[in-house]
Amino acid sequence: MSKLNKEWAVKELNQFMHLIDWDSVTRQRNGSAAEILGQRHVVEQILDRVLSGWRSSEYSTNQMEMIHHGDWIRHMRCVPGAIALLERDKELSDNLGEFAPTISVTGLHPWVWSGAQSLWQSGHYRSAIEDALKKVNAETQNRVSRRDVSETKLFQESFSTDPPQMGKPRLRRMLNDGSETYRSLQAGAMKFAEGIYSGIRNPLTHETPQDMNEQVALEFLAALSVLARWVDDATLEEFA
Repeated sequence: MSKLNKEWAVKELNQFMHLIDWDSVTRQRNGSAAEILGQRHVVEQILDRVLSGWRSSEYSTNQMEMIHHGDWIRHMRCVPGAIALLERDKELSDNLGEFAPTISVTGLHPWVWSGAQSLWQSGHYRSAIEDALKKVNAETQNRVSRRDVSETKLFQESFSTDPPQMGKPRLRRMLNDGSETYRSLQAGAMKFAEGIYSGIRNPLTHETPQDMNEQVALEFLAALSVLARWVDDATLEEFA
């Protein structure tokens, strides 16, 4: 994924703030409704990259703000912070010490992010995880052309070291050379999938519905992304 152009992003954010501002003489906004709507879509994409969780943030407002900025209150409040982060990124890194690595949801495996994106961006993290789990399950079924098994059993059979059978192809993470490495890779993928669907999927299904912390949800997505890459990168071995 290409690196974010910070200078461009700051310009776009400032442009949005200009468009929604009121002209004290004309008593109208600087931008038309169409211009603001178009710019808002650009700004939302930038905020998704810069301020994780901004869509679910809550802000107190007064009546005058609601009259002037009702449709863009959250955007208006978040944009200055995003600009500060972009403009002072190096300064913050230099003065806050070691820069820890970060994970961007948009950099996750496409199966995972496409499944989670809509609900994630609206702050519904638990539901986003559930949809991502379903997406990875469905794409794995597609890879092995099976609909008769799903979730844990699907991955157990797909990564099995047994020879492929009629209607039961296998996913090989490396050439089957009979080595311990080959067996470890197959067993690791199988057990990892079991852990995800038993340790993440099942509790989400059976526990009392409640949303989860964004950081926890991100870690779940990251784990699921690893599994999705293993499935996607594996070689399909079919019954001859």
